[in-house]
Amino acid sequence: MTAVLRILLRRTALLAPLLLGIALFVFLVMRFSDVDPASAFFQGANPTPQQLHDFRERNGLLDPLPLRYVRFVGGLLHGDLGTSALTRTPVLDQVLTALPLTLQLTFLGLGIAVVLALAAGVTAAVHRDRAADQVIRVLSLVGVAAPAFWLALLMIQYLAVDRGWFPSGGYINPEDSVTGWLRTMALPALALSLPVAAQLTRIVRTSVVEELDKDYVRTAIGSGLPPRVVVGRNVLRNALVNPLTVLGLRVGYLLGGAVVIETVFALPGMGKLMIDAVQNGDPAVVQGVVLTTATGFVVVNLVIDILCLLVNPRLREAA
Repeated sequence: MTAVLRILLRRTALLAPLLLGIALFVFLVMRFSDVDPASAFFQGANPTPQQLHDFRERNGLLDPLPLRYVRFVGGLLHGDLGTSALTRTPVLDQVLTALPLTLQLTFLGLGIAVVLALAAGVTAAVHRDRAADQVIRVLSLVGVAAPAFWLALLMIQYLAVDRGWFPSGGYINPEDSVTGWLRTMALPALALSLPVAAQLTRIVRTSVVEELDKDYVRTAIGSGLPPRVVVGRNVLRNALVNPLTVLGLRVGYLLGGAVVIETVFALPGMGKLMIDAVQNGDPAVVQGVVLTTATGFVVVNLVIDILCLLVNPRLREAA
């Protein structure tokens, strides 16, 4: 446990320069984009050049880039993501309003993907080269090739419109109705999770097959232990390292895919917030959404690294 704590402190110390680099990248991209905060502020009006100049001067937009970046990072350290040019409200408030739904969708999709991948991957590995394995491998190939938005449109057509089993869009808060929340989140989470589940299934199958071919498995089964006990206690523990590593990378896909899925299902999450900000030319909101998403991705990958260390003692020794 001491080794895990030491590695955790070391990885956490690396977060600061990484997040500063992400902030610098987002800051530069937004500053060199065609979106003008002054024009966004006066959207719908007809400002004079002097009014635009006064706005830029008042908000420090005419200062040198290094000074603006330092001011930007200082605001981030105090939880200030800026102010929306359209609504005149803090970006942080808008992010905190939209973020819970995106987190619900992301982690619900993640949970579905993990359950499906473990069940299908282990089944395929245990029944290697038999009918169940062949069917699962074909379905996983189809799942990898299918875009999430295409699956979402198919589900809306066949499960929502044709059969009426689920709503085609909208959102119900779980505080109002847990059943209603599950019905509104079921199709979006399933559409988001299936491509990830397909990829993880192939990795789980490969990892479990490699473990099943090792001598300790044959020895344990030969000594009289039931195969399901060997697989559950030993094989899965050793085989989960590679899937966990890939899972950390797939969380980024889930967060990014949530933007598209939320748009398809009209969910008021971070995706809708970003799309509206891009369409309306609100750079502060776009910047805040990107920074929040990138920070979440980095933190989740840190958690995945820690889980890998806990699962595999050999990684702790190597680290």
